[in-house]
Amino acid sequence: MTQDEIIEMARQAGLPEAIIEMTPIAFERFAKLVAEKEREAWSKVCEDIRKVFNEKADLAYIAGQKEEREACAAICDELHKARVGKDNYFAFAANAIRELRAKQ
Repeated sequence: MTQDEIIEMARQAGLPEAIIEMTPIAFERFAKLVAEKEREAWSKVCEDIRKVFNEKADLAYIAGQKEEREACAAICDELHKARVGKDNYFAFAANAIRELRAKQ
């Protein structure tokens, strides 16, 4: 922000012209302090948003894993049905996948 912009804002705020002309450097310092506080506040807001986003992304990832595992278990179920009377490996695999899914 330039000194001219700061002076213009002081005028818009209704400060007397005599004060503005006497202390433009003080206004510049004040404006820098205000801008710094605003950046700090926005930085905190951005950090909070990032935390929430990461938490939501983690939950979505876990939900996706669970859906994928259930889809794999369903395929094992179908393969098991096709092999009725034969080895029970597919039923074992389906159960193992669902047990893993339940633990999460």
